[in-house]
Amino acid sequence: MDRKKSNIRLTVAGLMLGLLLAALDQTIVSTAMPTIVSVLGGLDKYVWVFSAYLITSVTSMPIFGKLSDMYGRKLFFLIGLTVFMIGSALCGTANGMTELIIYRAIQGIGGGALMPITFTIVFDIFPREQQGKMQGLFGAVFGVSSVLGPLAGAFFTDYVDWRWIFYINLPLGVVSFILIVIAYHESLEHRRQKIDWWGTIVMTLSVLALMFALELGGKTVDGVSYAWDSWRIIGLFVMAAVLLIVFLIVETKVSDPVVPLNLFRKRLFAASMGTSFFYGMTLICAATYIPLFIQGVKDGTASNSGLVLTPMMLGVVASSAVGGMLTRKFPYRNVMLVSVAILLIGTAFLAKIDAGTSRILITVYMILMGFGVGASFPVLAMSSLHNMEYRYRGSVNSILAFFRTIGSTIGIAVFGSLQMNHFSGLLETVLPDPQMLQKFGADARVLLQPEVKAHIPQEVVAAMSGALADSIASVFAWLLAAIVLGAAMIVLMGKAKLEFGGSEGRAQGSGSGTGSGSGQDNGQESVDAN
Repeated sequence: MDRKKSNIRLTVAGLMLGLLLAALDQTIVSTAMPTIVSVLGGLDKYVWVFSAYLITSVTSMPIFGKLSDMYGRKLFFLIGLTVFMIGSALCGTANGMTELIIYRAIQGIGGGALMPITFTIVFDIFPREQQGKMQGLFGAVFGVSSVLGPLAGAFFTDYVDWRWIFYINLPLGVVSFILIVIAYHESLEHRRQKIDWWGTIVMTLSVLALMFALELGGKTVDGVSYAWDSWRIIGLFVMAAVLLIVFLIVETKVSDPVVPLNLFRKRLFAASMGTSFFYGMTLICAATYIPLFIQGVKDGTASNSGLVLTPMMLGVVASSAVGGMLTRKFPYRNVMLVSVAILLIGTAFLAKIDAGTSRILITVYMILMGFGVGASFPVLAMSSLHNMEYRYRGSVNSILAFFRTIGSTIGIAVFGSLQMNHFSGLLETVLPDPQMLQKFGADARVLLQPEVKAHIPQEVVAAMSGALADSIASVFAWLLAAIVLGAAMIVLMGKAKLEFGGSEGRAQGSGSGTGSGSGQDNGQESVDAN
């Protein structure tokens, strides 16, 4: 028995370490990216470093989840961890932005395997009465990663080398690999699953078509014009729309779809997914563009941007804890309305920033953003599972993460395109001299390289910094529209609330339908939101 307990502890340690790597890699890059751009160039490809990871991870999640059901959790956890480490090693060797984007995509494939399989193994090795506690423990990993990520990225960038934000995954990954190999002994009983290959492929192609349209729109690449009204861009938008329709049709035809559309008949579930989508957009924009502002406009270092992001992430963690407690007394909608109000205020302030805005004020605005976003993690987890049959729990948790990630992916593409187009247009205005525009405006890395900036006329630096600041502020101005749509989704959630009753403390909904499961629901739902 002691040996069995020891194996379980080692397995949990290995799983938590693997999950930490996957979660950390979504935040550790944010503070390092401006420095990476200053070295590798490719500011126009800035958002793709984030998008490549998000797209491949969200695509691989359901595939690896079902493969692990068919052939074993241990095998595919180790495969996912190996792919993740290979991608990390390759990212550290990248000599250009295109290489880094490709390697991040490989890394994302591995990360997409680690998250769902980790939580599934927890369900396998712990009895139901302990699952809520363990899911809460694993959920804390996300909170820790959201705080440590920006700080770790800043530390390695300023004091070691930016490549170590990827290399650090290798020794930690090896430890996780060894612990799982030695300690985790799974059942040999597996069940057949049907993988929705067509749905996965069509969904991925639809998202890629949309992202390429947004990325290329309004630009000229290698002498080829991609004007917004050109047949190439219009064709990409049409392709994205057609593939989305095909995806919805496919999902109604297959027996085990990536996104079970029948769940959307429940208004609370559908509204929760919509809210998750728009909140995903919000968080990724804050984590992406504020570091760029601090380093490109305020002449800060990666550490400076990390110190601005960290209070926001602490706000996320604090708000998540408070939001989870408030759901015991108030309807989901009420808690989320307070959340979205704070989020709107913080975003409205960020939409007004300029080159003269102090770092202290920006930090305050980011704390407001963090408090606004954080409550969504536990509240949407519980609202999406409200009155849901137990057999749908795994699907619901996956879909919630899916919508948040898709929101991040599409958000970074949409707002990234808006920012780059706005920035390019402003440069043509503030640098009217064609030679000056060609010399400095063609490569905005000069704003991220102090040694280069020192040799540029100060009026040029001031003009470019102001343009960059204005373009980033415009992102948050546009983001207000997405948050308003998120607020509309919240209003549709209705008056449902979490209620506890019975000898087992079973979590029940106040609406009609079957109960949602055991007394561990609250803890379990809180972690699954992440």
